[in-house]
Amino acid sequence: MNSYEVRRYLEHAIANQKQLGLVIVGLDFFMFRKSNTNEANFSEQRLEKRHISLKDLIDVIFSLDVLLASQETIIDSKKTLPAQLRYGDYNGFIPKLNPDRERIQSRFEKYINIYHKSYTDQYKLSTQFLDELKKIVDLCQENQIKLVLFISPAHATQWEAIRSSGKWSIFEEWKRKIVKITPVFDFSGYNSITTEPIHNQMENYTDNSYYTPKVGNLVLDRILSYKEKDVPGDFGILINPENIESHLVKIRQDREIWAKNNPDEVNLVKEIKQKYDALLN
Repeated sequence: MNSYEVRRYLEHAIANQKQLGLVIVGLDFFMFRKSNTNEANFSEQRLEKRHISLKDLIDVIFSLDVLLASQETIIDSKKTLPAQLRYGDYNGFIPKLNPDRERIQSRFEKYINIYHKSYTDQYKLSTQFLDELKKIVDLCQENQIKLVLFISPAHATQWEAIRSSGKWSIFEEWKRKIVKITPVFDFSGYNSITTEPIHNQMENYTDNSYYTPKVGNLVLDRILSYKEKDVPGDFGILINPENIESHLVKIRQDREIWAKNNPDEVNLVKEIKQKYDALLN
């Protein structure tokens, strides 16, 4: 999803919920990649309407018919993920299943490889998508809506993938441009949550990008100032033009400490990058 889609969904929410008072948006480096296109299931025809479109109505009716005729299959599918269904690729959603704990490390390796491909593929920061973020901020101000933005707390190996792909300077510049538009809570970097060692019984992550409800609750606690004593002090820093440079320096310093203490994970990212590069040559 890119920031244009986020803005359009926000406009849809405002059109249908006049009492909307709070909007929370998680930001991702990918959302602002110039080559990003809209999601395949994004439809302008659905937005800012109070009724379901005819096409969607037909789809729902037939889907319900299939659902009623296939109850046993659906129940079984909730227990076991079909072999042909790639993790995280079910119409844009992750199936609501308990992830196989024995496959956590392999999922890390798989998705670090995917991220290498994405970062290596001539990542360019989109001015258009940054402008869309400004429109989101303006839209909330015009409608007296409190807007809270945060940068998601992916695992440290994801940030290492950005670094090993040579895109770290762009990643930092992205944050600089974000805070020129609005303050944002930054949960990225190498903190006490994101640096959890990779193993099959992880508490914080199911792969390098997707975090557990426990971490999601900590994010909400921080940005909503709720149970703050339960949130680690280094998790979620509100950044703005005044503290952005010192914040970026701190993340670089934290990375050096993490790399020194976790050489196996540094090497994991490096080896995956080398294998990916070898395939290109």
